[in-house]
Amino acid sequence: MSAEALRQERAGTEVTAYYEAKTEGILQRYGPGPRVHYHIGLVDDTPPPGLPPAALRTLIHESQELTMRELALDAGMPRRDSHVLDVGCGLGGSSLYWASVHRARVTALTNVPSHVSWVNQFAAVEGVADRVNTVLCDALELPGRECFDLVVAVESSCYLPRRAWFRRVYSLLRPGGILAIADCFLGRPDLAGPFDQYWRAKIGTVEEYFRAAAAEGLELELHQDISGRAVNFWTLTLDLLARERAMLPRSSLEGLGRSESQRQHLRLQQAFLDGGLHYAMMILRRPD
Repeated sequence: MSAEALRQERAGTEVTAYYEAKTEGILQRYGPGPRVHYHIGLVDDTPPPGLPPAALRTLIHESQELTMRELALDAGMPRRDSHVLDVGCGLGGSSLYWASVHRARVTALTNVPSHVSWVNQFAAVEGVADRVNTVLCDALELPGRECFDLVVAVESSCYLPRRAWFRRVYSLLRPGGILAIADCFLGRPDLAGPFDQYWRAKIGTVEEYFRAAAAEGLELELHQDISGRAVNFWTLTLDLLARERAMLPRSSLEGLGRSESQRQHLRLQQAFLDGGLHYAMMILRRPD
């Protein structure tokens, strides 16, 4: 095994362990499901202060569903029975969205073993178990050729080596097929280290994605910076974190400042405001 392959294997193992450890917290904060999302949402209006936790969770879920609707619109609203690959499906929120709203046949791809049963369970509750096939596999190793109409990556492309992954996506897409990405992109070099360390990712610039896509034969159709619509998502999550913290016993908070999660949310919100990070949707096509 080459040094680069070994490095990628270790990185994948670290990411898997990271999300295994976060599963229960994701379910508590973004559940109960069945469409559980763990990604940035779009919030067009400033949320009112003082909302109770239940209302905040509802707004967060609605904002995440809006991200999916916007991505579907940009991707051209896949026709019924299109075959969609959801890369890094998490607990299945996006996979269930494509299967239930657009009646697509979905391959839900994850590298987190415990998530397989959760996706299958939620698909059954949603009534789309016959349309969702959950696969435990590395994104670079999924078998097949020219079998997908749409490949979707919601905040998973930042974990993947772009050139190698775009090469694999090209072979998986049917001619004319679409790759739809929603993710964070680097605007200022000094933020790469802290972002990658906390999220176990490998963030890239928009220009790096463009170069990698062009080198592997994918054509850019759309790049839309929606950072301004993502800023208030962090307002919602910070409010929810504060509400959850306020419900803890006072004795458990003595001597504690902000949690690491709160600090990261604040940093992300500020980075979107000052251009240090960007949140964008990118549509790439395999030529006919």
